[in-house]
Amino acid sequence: MINIRTKREIEVLKKAGELTGKTHNHLKKFIKVGVTTNELDKIAYKFIKDNEGEPSFLNYGGFPKSICTSINEEVVHGIPSNRKLKDGDILSIDIGVNYKGYHGDSAWTYIVGSKNSDSEYLLKHTEEALFKGLSRIREGAKVGDISYEIEKYANSKNLGVVRELIGHGIGSKLHEEPDIPNYGEEGTGATLKAGMILAVEPMLNLGDRNVFILDDEWTIVTRDNKLSAHFEHTVLVTKNGYEILTKRWWNG
Repeated sequence: MINIRTKREIEVLKKAGELTGKTHNHLKKFIKVGVTTNELDKIAYKFIKDNEGEPSFLNYGGFPKSICTSINEEVVHGIPSNRKLKDGDILSIDIGVNYKGYHGDSAWTYIVGSKNSDSEYLLKHTEEALFKGLSRIREGAKVGDISYEIEKYANSKNLGVVRELIGHGIGSKLHEEPDIPNYGEEGTGATLKAGMILAVEPMLNLGDRNVFILDDEWTIVTRDNKLSAHFEHTVLVTKNGYEILTKRWWNG
């Protein structure tokens, strides 16, 4: 069942999304050469707790940390560790925040130190794929419209679309119906209605789409060892479009 949220629930979900976005904004200041992903995890944990939230990912299905930190060829679910960030790395940070029983979920990919043409290309077009998908959201649209738009844009930029990992509904549970693949056909899938909350999250690779999971049973990486990026927003479906709940304030 796909939940239609009440006005009260939407207000709490907006707070959860706002704190998720603010946590990204806070963490961005610490993403630099030499920092460990464990340090970033601890910073995120403290910031979320100091703002009356709980890290949604901590102990979720046994995940041992508060955020996911995926570096370079790691697609998603990287576990924070004592690994230090290096110049030229790309780092995908996925953050979930539980605020008063409701969740916000957002991922963003950052360049560490020096930029290069490959990482800039991948990040630019994965972020754009997210917004292409979001552009199809409105009451009466189909889930497949979002999926189709993401895949079409990714294909036009020769990026691999990961199929094993998908977006999802979100609310009082971190993962709810509907599933939102990053590939598909227009006019298919569930019909969107105002009041639905969705987490849309393209994961695109600089190489082909194939991935596998490491021995830690969490971290998913590209099979060809090429870079991967991940961008995600939690959004509210409205009558005529959508509202992003996990906005960022880079100068905040």
